[in-house]
Amino acid sequence: MKPIIGVPLRYTHMNDGRPILYIGEKVRRTLQKAGGLVFSITPFQDVDYINTKGNEFPQLTEEEKVLIDKNLECCDGLFFPGGVKITPYDRYLLEVAIEKKIPVLAVCLGMQMMSCYGEEVKLESNESNILHNQENDDLSLVHEVTILKNSKLYGILGKEKIMVNSFHNYHATSNYIYRTVATSSDGQIEALEYPNDIFNLGVQWHPEISYDFDDNSRKVIDAFVYQAKVRKKVKKDIMTLTI
Repeated sequence: MKPIIGVPLRYTHMNDGRPILYIGEKVRRTLQKAGGLVFSITPFQDVDYINTKGNEFPQLTEEEKVLIDKNLECCDGLFFPGGVKITPYDRYLLEVAIEKKIPVLAVCLGMQMMSCYGEEVKLESNESNILHNQENDDLSLVHEVTILKNSKLYGILGKEKIMVNSFHNYHATSNYIYRTVATSSDGQIEALEYPNDIFNLGVQWHPEISYDFDDNSRKVIDAFVYQAKVRKKVKKDIMTLTI
């Protein structure tokens, strides 16, 4: 059976100004190609997610947390896509995923959320001679990152240096609970891992965009979906034993 991959929806507005929630097509198609079933997770707060600033969101109520918990009960893995702001909804999803040992892969803003897990958001605008935002070019890998050998990411890729794409204007400045396992030559954080045995990885680049033509991107996505499959099997075996 295919694992169910939860993806929190992102928020924007149409050309006429009407707000919408969405999932990027690259995210959906890539996760499906890798063998996952995509399950969209909707935010539950009655808040204007587009126009509310990241530091102005109200905290989640206990009822809203229960609704998020019920959605995550359906998921074998959790994929955090890029976006424009970090909300209490996203933070709580990550908190529960860590608690329940749900495999997590986060990209771009998702990785930046990991960097400030349990702390205030601290991001800075990019000032570098490295191209960190290639904008509309989905077919190029634009800069190099260096990966620590004693990391899960190195175990997946078997390489100390790889080329990646890049689509961000801000970068993480520090990390608290997560461990930095990859950096660019200008010192920016490019990958984070939660320090235990579960699959909980964040990367600053977008492997879902380069999945079709880059072997390293494919390995990262496939490793994540594989761990979701493992978790699904374990859940199934436990249910069988309890019947």
